[in-house]
Amino acid sequence: MSYTPKNERYSCMKYTRCGNSGLKLPAISLGLWQNYGGVNAIETQREMLRLAFDLGITHFDLANNYGPPAGSAEENLGRILKMDFAAYRDELIVSTKAGNPMWDGPYGDGGSKKHMLASLDQSLKRMGLEYVDIFYSHRSDPETPLEETMRALDMAVRQGKALYVGLSNYSVEQTRMASAILKDLGTPCLIHQPKYNMFDRWIENGLQDVLKTEGIGSIAFSPLAKGLLTNRYLNGIPADSRAASSSRSLNVNAITEEIMLKVLRLNNIALERNQSLSQMVLAWVLREGRVTSALIGASKASQIEDNVAALSNLDFSQEELLKIEEILK
Repeated sequence: MSYTPKNERYSCMKYTRCGNSGLKLPAISLGLWQNYGGVNAIETQREMLRLAFDLGITHFDLANNYGPPAGSAEENLGRILKMDFAAYRDELIVSTKAGNPMWDGPYGDGGSKKHMLASLDQSLKRMGLEYVDIFYSHRSDPETPLEETMRALDMAVRQGKALYVGLSNYSVEQTRMASAILKDLGTPCLIHQPKYNMFDRWIENGLQDVLKTEGIGSIAFSPLAKGLLTNRYLNGIPADSRAASSSRSLNVNAITEEIMLKVLRLNNIALERNQSLSQMVLAWVLREGRVTSALIGASKASQIEDNVAALSNLDFSQEELLKIEEILK
């Protein structure tokens, strides 16, 4: 059955200019790290991506090793792009990354020009694309000069295989240095993708200041703390949840009594705001415009719908913010 997007798909989404660039990103982006690999049903993936696009989510975020197995998320996106989105490529932002272990041998990971550009070629082939909109260095590599990794990003743009470049999981100082190198090369850094949520606020200790000074946007991954900052675990650990599975991304030991007391108190504030907990948490991540986009994951379409609804109330009173800070101490 052919797919026709909703005409009003942009009406409920907020778009923000990314750093000093001309590119606007949706306030909510969809990450394909979990639930989009070869072990997951392709029709469920199609349903989620279609709904996301209907809700104005124009940015799909991947990496070379997303799956499982590694590479299969890109392969599945390629299939879905061909089936459903071929006519809408120019309305989409597709991003991918390289740098984490991907294949055997000495060139299968790291920040070398050899790995970065070979990985990008493989990613493009898997997705059936001529270019990606954003190509990231997924991590800094202490064994490779930072200049070499940044030159690989610059070369990807000059070869027409990426429109913009970004960094992920780089420290404050690494980001400052990388940004300076990329500016000198003539390919400024568009965006930084760090982990950021109420329980992990490291970017507030210098990184956000560097990004503002350098004119770099940001997209926060794991804004819901892998599901901890949702109503998923308010009444225990469901049998079908990530924490109850063999997933390495969230261990049952992370769901402590202390954490859950905080989650319960946060949920009470969300209820007073007429929001679900996940909606309030996403609004908090996006507060004051210091984060360009929140990168969500989803295992079912209803989660995407719930998350996008957060955009209907992004404002916090000073009293609410003080209450949240007290809980998070």
